[in-house]
Amino acid sequence: MPDMSAFREKFTLALKVLSLSRGRLAADLGVDKSVVGRWATGAVTPSAHNMSRLTALIAGRVPHFTQLDWDRSLADFAVLMGADPAAIPGLEPPPPGLPLAILDQVRGTTTLRGAAYEGFFRSTRPYVLNPGRFLHDHGMIRMGANGLLELRMGTGGTFCEGWMLPLHNQIICVAADVTSGAMVFGIFNGVATPKAEILDGLAMGSALDVGRTPTAFVMMFERIGDLSGDREADDARFLELAARDPMAPEGSIPQALRDHLLRDIGPAQLALGGDLLLQMPLLRSLARGPAYREDARG
Repeated sequence: MPDMSAFREKFTLALKVLSLSRGRLAADLGVDKSVVGRWATGAVTPSAHNMSRLTALIAGRVPHFTQLDWDRSLADFAVLMGADPAAIPGLEPPPPGLPLAILDQVRGTTTLRGAAYEGFFRSTRPYVLNPGRFLHDHGMIRMGANGLLELRMGTGGTFCEGWMLPLHNQIICVAADVTSGAMVFGIFNGVATPKAEILDGLAMGSALDVGRTPTAFVMMFERIGDLSGDREADDARFLELAARDPMAPEGSIPQALRDHLLRDIGPAQLALGGDLLLQMPLLRSLARGPAYREDARG
């Protein structure tokens, strides 16, 4: 249940946007007009029963509106209701960024756990265009001014920029290759430790072939350094790492890690006790499952 002052502002906004008078709303909900008046002044918030009925009434006019939407920030609530946040006195428009319906939840989780994921990382992933070989990207994860974790990655002169969004003990990656314009997505298992040393999960992007073939693969991030706190120095360090040859030397990837990154999947494997689809369950995750073994680390 939202606090009284927060609910009052959202409730009043909803009445204005939906052109509902207090009297009409009271009649629709079957409550006394004075009850609606107390909601509007912030004297009380609706009971669970009345909140459910109020939410259902709004959902009839605002598609997909749910009771969880009362927990949004006032700016996000205004956008959901079709109002311009900039037109609300005393309310600054939300900072530019991803227009996600759950952005408040992401920012809240980032505030609590974001520091665990800041640092310099090296990835290991299969080389899609050269089966049997592997690539190392170098990346930097750092808290941005908008309250989100920013991601910068470099691979042999190409750069990828985006966000790492912690949510539900996972890290959702949304990024773009600024060189080719291709989008990159990922879901990685998060950690509960003060500092993430290993992240692994599934990534998806377009292969750099003629057809830009959509391709999914297992990807691992390994921490190789911490941020200094000096943004210019950290930017310079990232550029130095990004300039390195991304091709992993032949034979440099331990067999245990190769097996982790390359898995047989499909109906035949399912019949043998394997996976039907490419997955990264916690039991196999190097981030949250068994300890990261030295034979996989090399």
